Amino acid sequence: MNLIRLFAATVAAATCLSGAAAAQPAGAVAAAASAANVKAHITFLASDLLQGREAGSVGFDIAANYVASQFAQLGLKPAGANGTYFQPVPLLATRPADEGRFVLRGADGARTPLVFGEDVIVGRPVGPAERRVSAPLVFVGYGIVAPEHRRDDYKGLNVKGKIVVVLQGAPSGFQTEERAYHANGRTKRALAAAHGAVGVVSLYLPADEKRRPFAAGKRTWQSWAMTWRGPDGTPSDVAPETPQLASISLKGAEKLFAGARVPFAKVAEAAALPKGDPPRFALGTSLEAELRTESRQIESANVAGLIEGSDPKLKGEVVVLSAHLDHIGVTPPVNGDGINNGALDNAAGVATTLEVARSFMTSGRPPRRSILFLTVTGEEKGLLGAEYFARNPTVPKGDIVANVDLDMPILFYDFTDVIAFGSDRSGMGPAVRRAAERMGVVLSPDPMPEEGLFTRSDHYRFVEVGIPAVFLMTGFQNGGEAKFRGFLAGCYHRPCDDLSQPIDYAVGAKFAALNYEITRELADAPARPLWNKGDFFGMKYAPPALIADR
Repeated sequence: MNLIRLFAATVAAATCLSGAAAAQPAGAVAAAASAANVKAHITFLASDLLQGREAGSVGFDIAANYVASQFAQLGLKPAGANGTYFQPVPLLATRPADEGRFVLRGADGARTPLVFGEDVIVGRPVGPAERRVSAPLVFVGYGIVAPEHRRDDYKGLNVKGKIVVVLQGAPSGFQTEERAYHANGRTKRALAAAHGAVGVVSLYLPADEKRRPFAAGKRTWQSWAMTWRGPDGTPSDVAPETPQLASISLKGAEKLFAGARVPFAKVAEAAALPKGDPPRFALGTSLEAELRTESRQIESANVAGLIEGSDPKLKGEVVVLSAHLDHIGVTPPVNGDGINNGALDNAAGVATTLEVARSFMTSGRPPRRSILFLTVTGEEKGLLGAEYFARNPTVPKGDIVANVDLDMPILFYDFTDVIAFGSDRSGMGPAVRRAAERMGVVLSPDPMPEEGLFTRSDHYRFVEVGIPAVFLMTGFQNGGEAKFRGFLAGCYHRPCDDLSQPIDYAVGAKFAALNYEITRELADAPARPLWNKGDFFGMKYAPPALIADR
């Protein structure tokens, strides 16, 4: 959509709204105005002009300036660096220079190449432009160390100087958010590094193939991976000496396990049980891996605006409302279209964030605590902008009391329930429940624990520095399951996540209103939320002073 058509569409929406206003009750007019605001923001942010808003691109910079201009118009104070709305985020982008080379070597010296796109897809590790690793393979199951489950997948195995072969995901019997932690790739690489491994390869399971076919990775294998850089230019990496070398398909897994004492079919069968505890052993083969990468330094930015609190005692505390502004840019075309507009992911989240900010500024009731509205870069590259802010905040870190994250609401249906990831782990839970009740929305359990959503959105980077956080997902009631799963299967991270979809902007206004109610609760509460006593994430990441004693 070009700029002239975009402007015309926005004016038309405003004209229709003003013409209908006199005939509608005040509440309906306000709801229609809110829906029109959401539509205008999504229409601009998901336009072809922005070329998919990839971090570091011109399209992203246009989006960032758009958000900053909206903050300014609303009257939010600049909360970035040097008196601006922008927090610069230095990034390092890396991608494969070629398909790599992967060869299995048996104990008898026999060599079996792994075929790109069928058996293997090359990883994108940070580090040397050329990397050669040749080492024995050790299968470590899910690669989990979980004392709370009396489980150590490395027990009895020597992986020092070796390549670990690890299953994707985590056992289905684990609590959903803790399952997401153990399934997270960073968690697995850090554990492999702690045990002395020199590389990691991850294996698909049948359930992974059904959910997201391995072959689909061929379309985006050369897209840029990224990490943020520290002040000295060093790239952030949890395990720089233990790179993710490759992902292996079901077909490739059969080659890895050829001649092993337990066939891969039996391993997959055991992994699918709730306990998910397959036998673990040295495979008796080695892998020769050669990777070539190209890298470049780029700059991007988070955008931050502040509503100052009104309570003299509480205004120094800050609630952060976040949404990621980036998407995945331009990729090889699907049906002739290569622009990944990211209308729902996450123009919708940014649009509703802006609408929450507008609601506060026009409410006539300033919040007691300060509220920082933050749109971040690099979420699609590993939650980078959120991590950079959480570790280098533009306000004192100790003053941040909570994070509310808005990411990819599915606006195709009138949601009647939401999944509030993380809310029941802290004092945020009661606030979220009260807000949902006022909106006539119920809270539901995670319907897709296999997706590991708790660690896949920006709120998790706040959790990792000890800040309680909540992330709302539109729920499966009222026809939501078909709409949600249909989007994931059809348009998630594809060019068809665009403005041609049947987006219901009134539902976007409702999503904004719900997040306003939650943020209002947190901003006006007499005390900051504490982590629940004994909570898994609170105990792992939070200082003792932020954990409830009862």
